[in-house]
Amino acid sequence: MQIIPFTEMLLRLGLSVVLGGIIGTEREHNNQPAGLRTHMILVIGACLAMMLSINLGTAAGADPARLAAQVISGIGFLGAGAILRFGFNVKGLTTATTLWTMAIVGLAVGMGYYLISMIATAIIMIVLSVLDLIERRFVRANILRTIAVEVPDNKGIAREIRSIVDQFAFQTISYSVQKSSENKLLQIEIYARFNNSEKLEDLIEQLSEFDVLKSFTIE
Repeated sequence: MQIIPFTEMLLRLGLSVVLGGIIGTEREHNNQPAGLRTHMILVIGACLAMMLSINLGTAAGADPARLAAQVISGIGFLGAGAILRFGFNVKGLTTATTLWTMAIVGLAVGMGYYLISMIATAIIMIVLSVLDLIERRFVRANILRTIAVEVPDNKGIAREIRSIVDQFAFQTISYSVQKSSENKLLQIEIYARFNNSEKLEDLIEQLSEFDVLKSFTIE
């Protein structure tokens, strides 16, 4: 394996910017925690790590994959930072996987596999955009939401709140109640599935008219 010349390194870094920018733009458009700049810098870093690994390994006669191998495990920490939890919902898993996969694309670019890197990026873009439209229409037609309600600790009120949610929800997935002895309030959290946004809006309207309700949030 030969040392990568300076002009070739510039070419590979340039391609890394483009490929990282393509996926980063899509993530930025969807308001994800890791967007354009994160993906571009990530792919550049992975590409640079691969090129350094090749050049240092060639010059010293060592294993050229040693430095690049650390990129794969190191990206796991960055991907974990992109995963957020909202109640029972977890968001950012797709972004975490794009970060990890684009790091590998960067390694491939650094290795000189231009065509396969561009094909992989195109496939990722298709999965993120085209398949997302299909999922929204057919797979994710149902809406998952967490309803958090705070009410006075009155007899039968928890059952009444549950009944209101069941009236509009297609399916109640989980139900929990926490009692505060200090202020005599119940904190009710219901994770439910709705057929459409109209049902969810009807629930919000119904809860807003509930007089004893202290507060409620829907995530």
